[in-house]
Amino acid sequence: MERPYDALMRAALDEARAALRTGDVPVGAIVAGPDGTIIGRGRNRREELGDPTAHAEVLAIREAAEALGGWRLTGCTLAVTLEPCTMCAGAAVLARLDRLVYAAVDPKTGAAGSLWDVLRDRRLNHTLEVLPPDTLSPALAEASSDLLTTFFKDARG
Repeated sequence: MERPYDALMRAALDEARAALRTGDVPVGAIVAGPDGTIIGRGRNRREELGDPTAHAEVLAIREAAEALGGWRLTGCTLAVTLEPCTMCAGAAVLARLDRLVYAAVDPKTGAAGSLWDVLRDRRLNHTLEVLPPDTLSPALAEASSDLLTTFFKDARG
């Protein structure tokens, strides 16, 4: 049965798979506008661009801001295949996104509740609704985890 954010996560998974072509960690992100239309896409491009800030979320947020003609992404949703790191969580807060949905937990660097909870920290000037992997169809969360597991297994030989 289709769940509300499944279509966005499928699009994010397509972006994650595209990152593999450049040797980047397969993480993909989508920003949907208030009406649900995709207005930003991103995939990890750190290796491709030689840019340590070229994370999927940052690139998707930049594209969405350009599409809307401003940096405030009020009413928008960020869908990511992996729980954001602190940099990406901070970017989501600063962009004033309404919510985040993610497919795979990142216990080592996750900033949406695993290691830190930047997105819901009331000390900041904005907080987001966080929708964890169990809000998605299980196959999508599994696909995201499998993609990452295979990538790192292959990278380590």
